[in-house]
Formats: sequence, C-alpha cells, structure tokens
Amino acid sequence: MSEVVPGSMRAYLLASRPQTLPAAFVPVAVGTAVAYREGSVRWLPVLAALVAALLIQIGTNLANDLFDFKKGADDESRLGPKRAAQSGWLTPAQLTRAIVVVFGVAVLLGLYIVYAAGPVILAIGIASILAGIGYTGGPFPLAYNGLGDVFVIVFFGFVAVAGTTFVANGTLSTVALAAGLAVGALANCILVVNNVRDREGDARVDKRTLIVRFGRKFGEIEYLVLLAIAYLVPVGLYFRHDLGVGAFLPLGTIVLARRLFVALRTLEGEPLNATLASTAKLLILYGLALTIGIAAPI
Repeated sequence: MSEVVPGSMRAYLLASRPQTLPAAFVPVAVGTAVAYREGSVRWLPVLAALVAALLIQIGTNLANDLFDFKKGADDESRLGPKRAAQSGWLTPAQLTRAIVVVFGVAVLLGLYIVYAAGPVILAIGIASILAGIGYTGGPFPLAYNGLGDVFVIVFFGFVAVAGTTFVANGTLSTVALAAGLAVGALANCILVVNNVRDREGDARVDKRTLIVRFGRKFGEIEYLVLLAIAYLVPVGLYFRHDLGVGAFLPLGTIVLARRLFVALRTLEGEPLNATLASTAKLLILYGLALTIGIAAPI
C-alpha cells in the first residue's frame, strides 16, 4: 500500500473499510426483493434505509478501529489489513469525531425512516447503533465476550433483511426472516475467517471470541454449519413458500463455498486474508442470486 497521509481523506476512506460494505448492502437488497414480491415497495424510505445501513456499517468499522487500538488488539503483529489508529493515519480524537458524524447522519436519516415506517424502526435504529458501538466498546464489548457471532447474525441477518421489508411495505414477512437467516449466516462466515486468522493475537489481549474459547476446529465446524444453513434456506423457500425454481439460484455459488471451506481448513495466518475477501464475495454473489430468485421467481 502506498503511503497514506495522516488525516487525509484517503485515511478516512481506508478506516471506513469499504470492502466490508456489501455486508450492509446485501441484506437491504434481499429485504427489498421480498417486499417487491409481496406487491409493494416504498422506494424512498428503502433508499434512506440503504444509506443508513451503510453509515451504520462504516460507524461500526470506525468504532472497531478505535476501541481495538485502545485495548491493544491492533499492534505490529496484526495479520489483517492495516488499521487507521494502529498505523497513525488517524488519531483517536479524529476517529471519535468521525464516529459521531457518521452515526449522527444515520440518526437524521433514521428520523425520516421512522416518519415513513413507524416507531418500530426507531427501536431498530437505536439498537443497531448501540450494538455497533458496543461491538468492541463499552463495559461489555460483544466481540471480546464471544457474542460477535450473535451480533452479526441478528443485525446483518434478521434485523437488516426483515427490517428493510418492513420499511418497504409495513409487514413482517416470514420469507424475510428466512432469507435473513441465510444472509446472516454468510455474513458470519466472514467473521469466522477473521477470528480464525486472529485467534492467537486475540487471546493475547483477552478478546475471547468463540474461536479463542473453543479452538480452531470449532471455527471450521462453525463455518461449515453456517454454509449449510445458507444453502438449506433456498430449498425451504422453494418447498414452504412457493417461490419457484428461481429460489435455487443461490445454489449456483456452492462450488465457491466449498473451495473457501477447504481454504479455511488448510491455510493459516496472512494467507487467510484472501479467504476472508473471497467469503465477502461469496456473500455478494449469493445475495444477488437470492435477490433475483425472490423478486423474479421462475
């Protein structure tokens, strides 16, 4: 990576971790597809929800950068991509201000979404922001107490997908909940790869992820189970919700999923960075296939 000027716009861009944003985009796309299939979409609130979701993801990334740096989790032995505070690109004060601005704009968008979709969205928005900050910050950081996986499945799966459908048409859909389980499972696969890679460094700073608690083999099994859930959901949607054969479109990504599982089992350390990036790509491809399969079943 070429030199990054401290405090520059590029420093803020890198700190926002744009490569993670598909985890915010995919659930909104899938949730919108469910609403479209059910007959109505309020497009302006959905657009606002998409931007708010991206901002909450960015704010969470910035908070993660700040709090991991303060706890000593990011140091010179880090195996993953460089972090802004660790690398000196941004000071803790600059990161704090950026967090306030990003979450502040998300709150403003949230007020419009609440106006359009009702007070239920207010509770979802507040919970999402608090969980984003509490992922690595606060008196009981989720990621440091083995709850990061629950956070991802709940907020990047059920809440994001079903919440988008609710914003779009005002209903709580069982199809959206099922799709949310699949999306949340694949989003959590990204976290599993990250935690397998970082388990030794996490243990040194008492970041007790599930992988630190139960070992590498547990991470491999968890990844496989999450993949199984993701690929069983389309089958369930076909047989239980009459989605047509389009529901099977996500199964076209199963070859990539198998390759990634083999990589997780055989690679160690920095080479897992490529596996992590490819798992994010799997989420995108699966999410797009699921979106098409739901919105335009054949």
